Amino acid sequence: MDLNEYQKQAIGTAEYPHVGVNLVYPAMGLAGEAGEVCDKIKKRWRNTGKMGAQGMVIKEWEELVKELGDVLWYIAAASEELGVTLDTVAEINLAKLKDRKERGVIKSAGDNR
Repeated sequence: MDLNEYQKQAIGTAEYPHVGVNLVYPAMGLAGEAGEVCDKIKKRWRNTGKMGAQGMVIKEWEELVKELGDVLWYIAAASEELGVTLDTVAEINLAKLKDRKERGVIKSAGDNR
């Protein structure tokens, strides 16, 4: 699926206060859903000692993929609130990463390196 098409369809399901002028709701939702992803992975690590996806049962995999989808929805909503497409967000991110890699600072600390 195309990222911009996903964003368009995802925003069609948005129901939160002041959609279109509320960056707070998607930002808070993104933090919460990202936390849920981390929590599921943390519990897997605690319970199995595995840090990767090797040997993951299908139900566990499906639940994690669903949580990642929720993260994506909130990224789409935040992007929409900023007036930017997901394609543009992805392009800007890849350009930033390419530049950092070329300058040998991809492992460095800080936002503006």
